[in-house]
Amino acid sequence: MLRFPNSIAKNSPGCITGLKSKFCVILGSQWGDEGKGKLVDILAKDYDVCARFNGGANAGHTVVADGHKYAFHLLPCGILYNTCDNLLGNGVVVNIQGMFDELAQLDKNGVDYKGRLKMSSRAHLVSNIQMMADKAQEAARLAENEKHMLGTTAKGIGPTYASKSLRMGLRVGDLADWDLFLEKYDRFIKLFEKQFSLSGFNKQEELDQLR
Repeated sequence: MLRFPNSIAKNSPGCITGLKSKFCVILGSQWGDEGKGKLVDILAKDYDVCARFNGGANAGHTVVADGHKYAFHLLPCGILYNTCDNLLGNGVVVNIQGMFDELAQLDKNGVDYKGRLKMSSRAHLVSNIQMMADKAQEAARLAENEKHMLGTTAKGIGPTYASKSLRMGLRVGDLADWDLFLEKYDRFIKLFEKQFSLSGFNKQEELDQLR
């Protein structure tokens, strides 16, 4: 997580995050569950911008604010503070349906996030077929030897980054032109099915979700 201090935080003797630099980076150096989300939430109220620069809707974290519990997997938890803008950078992989499910929690409790959530047009989209591949790969590892399992959450994170590395994935910006997106989407599904030896994927169901 990347955070930029606001004018109040810069002049506050109680805010020593970033050692008076213009930003503060929070990184996890292990396998997750280090408490990154909790730390970012603690710092959020003193910063203008909360930017997530990589990762996807994986394990996530729970935040309790004003008596309401929120389960965030993709959204930066700075979204709960009305003075904080929130960014999803080009290194993030975005599950659109999952993002709207998280935003629904905010809508339900009257949290105003209008104009405070922005995402890079270059961020890659997580497709249902990538989640399908994630599950299939883990099942194959289990069938071979339980010790080979990764313990993936099956959210399609790994296969999406694989598609990005292979330069065959879809990006958020592709949605700006629906007709062109349909062409790219069709090509992507064909390439992905071949790459991961998959078949029988329901394209129309996903397109209905994205439209």
